[in-house]
Amino acid sequence: MENTNSGTGTNAKRLFYGSCFALITTAFSFAIAAGILDQLKTELALSASQAGLITSMWFLGFPISMVIGGLIYHKIGGKIIMQFAFFAHAIGILLLIFSGNYIGLLIANLLIGLGNGCTEAACNPMIADAYKGNRMSTMLNRFHMWFPGGIAIGSLLSGFMTDFDITGQSQVWLLLIPAIIYAYLFYGQTWPKAKIEEAATISGNLKGMFTPLFLFIGICMALTAISEFGPNQWVGLILSKSGAEPTLILALTAGLMAVARYFGGSMVAKFNQTGVLLGSAVLATLGIYLFSTQTGTMAYVAAIFFALGVAYFWPNMIGLTATKTPKTGALGMSIIGAIGMFSSSIFQPIIGGWIDSDVDKIANSSLNVSGKTFSEAKNIFESKENLSEAASLINVSESNLESSINNVILESGQETLGTMVLFPAILIVLFTILYFWMKSTKDSNKEITNA
Repeated sequence: MENTNSGTGTNAKRLFYGSCFALITTAFSFAIAAGILDQLKTELALSASQAGLITSMWFLGFPISMVIGGLIYHKIGGKIIMQFAFFAHAIGILLLIFSGNYIGLLIANLLIGLGNGCTEAACNPMIADAYKGNRMSTMLNRFHMWFPGGIAIGSLLSGFMTDFDITGQSQVWLLLIPAIIYAYLFYGQTWPKAKIEEAATISGNLKGMFTPLFLFIGICMALTAISEFGPNQWVGLILSKSGAEPTLILALTAGLMAVARYFGGSMVAKFNQTGVLLGSAVLATLGIYLFSTQTGTMAYVAAIFFALGVAYFWPNMIGLTATKTPKTGALGMSIIGAIGMFSSSIFQPIIGGWIDSDVDKIANSSLNVSGKTFSEAKNIFESKENLSEAASLINVSESNLESSINNVILESGQETLGTMVLFPAILIVLFTILYFWMKSTKDSNKEITNA
């Protein structure tokens, strides 16, 4: 790995490795939160909307710290931002472990989200400043490889611990391991300076942001983020009732994304950023559609299409911002990332509401009971207490109780996933526009150069 800032005393290799472990911390928080979400819903008797709000705190803290971090990156430096990240991670993790109530979980996820946002705010511009050209695209993709890679590792560890009855908040101790490693790797390191002078000033950043291209990228980012995080957060809860293993689906999706991102630089070199993003939108649409219509073994096929679709969204949206709007600097990359996370924060409880609404509709049509009554019966069934009462609530025999509950959860969940197909479908249109926009800009620049 080349060290492009050796002249300034910057250890690019160590900073890059530290960034990867910081992103693994983010990934573990996402994977383990998803892994214990169903357990917490049962333990605390939470609705899907409440579970969605807990998840949304993770996404809300992310954009807040990303925007603030982007604003102050060139004033205080990435080192101090990552020191705060470690503080927020450590306090949030400990609170998540020892809190046994709804409010505590909200605060813990908010703090962890703040730490995760600081990671993006500090590490993306560091990599953009430390490397050039396609090497920068390669390193950004390899940095972001560790989000799905960490999710794959974290989800497998979460499933393994669950099999040994290590459940709920007890699994959260794992998050401290990569957090301590990244704190050590960043300790005492010098960070690279901005490559473009204007990128190091707020006025230069703002001037670069008030352009049609940057605003268009922002709209696309909002949709790419929810296309990735929306299905990922809920698909395990839904497809577990179809005969598919949710932890394996999450690990398969994340593992494929990690491999795809490792080779991301080569893909960008061959098809360019907009071509890669357009192809990704097509595959993501197909993947979510298959999730909404298929069960059992075919759910794994859906996971493959989905993973290959969303793998290049996040790193290449950040890379597109860095290469096509370079004057926006660290703030521009942070704003784009914040838009993605803020979009997810807004949509997570909405998606939870869609699930509640679809449960109400399916329960009403198939069992002739309300969604509230169905949820009450489901909670009784999952607690393994008084199964006859649960069966009587939804008008089925005790022998048909489990299958009736699973069918409603599966049908309502797939109905919601069918609604989510709209997100990447819209992106196909937007990235087609962006592809020809960039092509026409490139052709115009060639004409000016030739003249």
